[in-house]
Amino acid sequence: MSDAPDPSGGGREQRELLARLRAVVEAKDAENAMLRAELDAALERYRRLELRVAELERRLGQDSTSSGTPTSKEPIGAKERRKAGRRQRQESERERRQDRKPGGQPGHRGAGLSRDPDPQERKSADPPAQCSRCGTGLADAEPAGRSWAQVWDVKISRFVTEHLLPALRCPCCGQVTTAQAPPGAHPGSISYGAAVNTAAVLLSGYGNVPAERTAHLIGMLLGVPVSPGFVDKAASRLDDRLADAGFDAAMQAALAAELALGADETPVNVLTPG
Repeated sequence: MSDAPDPSGGGREQRELLARLRAVVEAKDAENAMLRAELDAALERYRRLELRVAELERRLGQDSTSSGTPTSKEPIGAKERRKAGRRQRQESERERRQDRKPGGQPGHRGAGLSRDPDPQERKSADPPAQCSRCGTGLADAEPAGRSWAQVWDVKISRFVTEHLLPALRCPCCGQVTTAQAPPGAHPGSISYGAAVNTAAVLLSGYGNVPAERTAHLIGMLLGVPVSPGFVDKAASRLDDRLADAGFDAAMQAALAAELALGADETPVNVLTPG
């Protein structure tokens, strides 16, 4: 009897071993797939829980100032949190004011008035009568320079201009021809000038002041009595003057020359279609 291994028997054992290993690998793959699915489900539950906790924290932090919740239904401690936050803001603002010097801060562009080098009127004040330190009389004191103080104001007064319109008789036919009145004036009548019309347009159009109140303001400020009807027609008079000067055509040409135009939702036709 020979001691050599049977090749046919060894091949069968190897095939059986490979089959068992393949079955084990397939079982592990199935187990891994199941574990991955369970992990993905757990991660999704964790993400949803995080969102829910964040939403609950947001709701707990709301009060009557950050939501439509009435004060009677606020969570417990909401009022105390508001008071604590208010105290913290006040303390921070107090510390900031203490560290900051009075007046404009570095880098701030001032908006104050500057001295006018050519005022319309100059007045000299009476010299001081006594020393501001010891009270000694200064009647015989020698001059020591001067300071200044400037006041800006306006003088509003009614100014009436009467235009005399000469008339000439034609030596040929006897027709009398009268000179034309300047723009804004009418022969034999009284008209309001450009300043009064400007005041009516600015107050009623730009300031949105009612016509009757605008008339009262013009009367009080300028000393010129006007009617609400005059104020109502101020904008139409301005429109007529602008139309005569070709304002609409000039504005359309300027807009058409721009590369881009800003627009809003106002239903107004800026340019005609086409």
